[in-house]
Amino acid sequence: MGKTNKMIAYCGLDCEKCDAFIATKNNDQALREKTAKLWAELNHAPILPEHINCEGCRMNGMKTVFCDRLCSIRQCALNKGVNTCGDCAEMDNCQTLAAVVSHNPDALKNLLSAER
Repeated sequence: MGKTNKMIAYCGLDCEKCDAFIATKNNDQALREKTAKLWAELNHAPILPEHINCEGCRMNGMKTVFCDRLCSIRQCALNKGVNTCGDCAEMDNCQTLAAVVSHNPDALKNLLSAER
């Protein structure tokens, strides 16, 4: 399978480029601390280094609290049983997905180029 590998999240983001994934894969405590600080500031939430563990949105294993429980895109895709939002008939009109792809054109490209 092409770039629709399991490391492309439901929303099209590439998990392999995510600092939480990189910190987990490399057991990089300094990156966990840096990422927690940044995400806490950006989200106005108490995010600690121990929260920065993720093996990928669509993979079995650890996920950040947000990705596991709070991400509405992931919950929607799981409920619909789609591989990614690229497989959803409602993708073009989805305002929730638009919030991601409007800030990350590569995410949309990943969804559009995904093998079905």
